[in-house]
Amino acid sequence: MPEMSVAHFYDELADDYHLIYSDWDASIRRQGNALDALIGQDRAAVLDCSCGIGTQAIGLALRGHRVTGTDLSPRAAARASREGARRGLSLRTAAADMRRLPFPDARFDTVVCADNALPHLLTEQDVLAALAEMRRVLRAAGLLLVSTRPYDDLVRDRPVSTPPQVHRVADRVGGGERTVTFQLWHWHDDGEHYDFELFQLLPAGGEWRVKVHRTTFWALGQDRLAGLAAEAGFVDPRWRMPQETGFFQPLLVARAGG
Repeated sequence: MPEMSVAHFYDELADDYHLIYSDWDASIRRQGNALDALIGQDRAAVLDCSCGIGTQAIGLALRGHRVTGTDLSPRAAARASREGARRGLSLRTAAADMRRLPFPDARFDTVVCADNALPHLLTEQDVLAALAEMRRVLRAAGLLLVSTRPYDDLVRDRPVSTPPQVHRVADRVGGGERTVTFQLWHWHDDGEHYDFELFQLLPAGGEWRVKVHRTTFWALGQDRLAGLAAEAGFVDPRWRMPQETGFFQPLLVARAGG
């Protein structure tokens, strides 16, 4: 099943996910600050429904918000909880599908679904189901924050790879050794979906150890996603760009309708 392959992708990646960043802690703080500015209230009850290993959830908890994290990957969600505890934070996490959130109605002030997580859902029916669940668990006029890649540009250009990123990481591999990360994209004939391969080259005793993680995304355009959000019960959906927000991806910002 597709959801099982996505969970497997992030289960396998959970221990090494931080290696895609040049400085994960700096990214945590930067992303948390950008999202906090959009939330605009103190100690909001926040659900990060695609928390991964905690990049946005930890960043928001550091800003004083009451954050709950869920993710399809049990290993990623468990690591997010451990990373939060290591920083002295109370971050509750659980494994859950964003199309079936295990919370009562009107539980949260804000729902975050960041880092291109929603496009793992490959049909309008699934995306609409997830957005409807986010609307259900939000309080009246609650805030939705969804980030994706800039797919309107990417569908036009159809890139097939990303340049290698070379980082020095001391905490996991020791000695400030280099790691290398790059991506290959294999576009489907429909021009909207693509198979994705994430390559990680990790130092291992003077040699390179290669890990490859594979999944599929839907290059969901901004107007189409905003339309689905409106159909799910959100009002005033609009896109905010990185140069405006300081967040690394475009953000769909909307409010739960009455």
